[in-house]
Amino acid sequence: MATKTDVKETYYESIVRHGYSRRDFMKFATYITAYMGLETSMVGQVAKALETTYRVPVIWEHFQECTCCSESFIRSDHPIVSEILLDKISLDYTLTLMAASGHQAEAAKKATMDKYKGEYILCVEGSVPLGDDGNYCCIAGRTAKEILMESAAGAKAIIAWGSCASNGCVQAAYPNPTEATPIHKLIKNKPIIRVPGCPPIGEVMAGVIVHLVTFGKLPELDGLGRPKAFYSKRVHDSCYRRPYYDAGLFAETFDDQNAKEGYCLYKVGCKGPMTYNSCGTIKWNNGVSYPIQSGHGCIGCSEENFWDNGPFYERMTGLAGFGIESSADTIGKVAAGAVIGGLTVHAIAANISKRKELASRISRGTENEKKLDA
Repeated sequence: MATKTDVKETYYESIVRHGYSRRDFMKFATYITAYMGLETSMVGQVAKALETTYRVPVIWEHFQECTCCSESFIRSDHPIVSEILLDKISLDYTLTLMAASGHQAEAAKKATMDKYKGEYILCVEGSVPLGDDGNYCCIAGRTAKEILMESAAGAKAIIAWGSCASNGCVQAAYPNPTEATPIHKLIKNKPIIRVPGCPPIGEVMAGVIVHLVTFGKLPELDGLGRPKAFYSKRVHDSCYRRPYYDAGLFAETFDDQNAKEGYCLYKVGCKGPMTYNSCGTIKWNNGVSYPIQSGHGCIGCSEENFWDNGPFYERMTGLAGFGIESSADTIGKVAAGAVIGGLTVHAIAANISKRKELASRISRGTENEKKLDA
């Protein structure tokens, strides 16, 4: 992939140049607006921004990781995401996808950093090891930390892709021999968007970049620096197995009849009740499925220190704020009791309401009779 530092065109112009129609463009604008959690009335604003905004240069660094974030991004189910937002327009430097290598690749990065100082977005995939003076991860004789600090110096904003960059992931699991460190613990003077997941969903990654392009600012973030549009709800809340959980119907093992019937996987270790992500709504593989739908419980990969948050196949109990989940064995009784209690309260309230209405009618009737007699 050659450097794009001399290209001056809007996102829409590039989309048209690569053979997409206006209809394709508007479909994409509608699609990505929905994924960003915006109202349909915002489609026009997103489309206008893509029509009038010149591309935002992107430098994408790779450190301690497996490249699954890049793989997830380029396998988005919408071609404009991978062909336009990622490969054809934005990326000025990424060791995974660019054709250039060695001195050519580094020259392309330096040209972008110099020309677009204070304007480019720095995407980081992977954690940064601090152990042994950073020698656990070196590129062309330079440590990951040294490269990160140089790339971050002129960045407008930083996106930490995946759990490695966001919280250290498996490299930072106890006892963390390389001293793997997430990006936000090293960079303190730049706005950072954390997009955790192992890997994050491709459409989530695209939505974050489109938000930056459309509004020129970071999306609204939660307390952990994650975009609320994608990390505001628990996987548990959007899970299609949730009705079974509420009814007290659980798989006891992965091969029992309950599992075959599609019952809730909480008892076999699903971390959905403590994990915030969009897996159940956006899904993977062109929106076909996600881990729970494929029969495997959520492992909580978008949460802090998920690798050390207990065994993947043991039910979590005693979680603060999730008292009901800590007693899954009796949840069915609780749910049934809640339904009966709700029906009782409703009946009482309805009875009181009818009595009040009857009294009001009698009162109005009496007053009307008095008026007629007069």
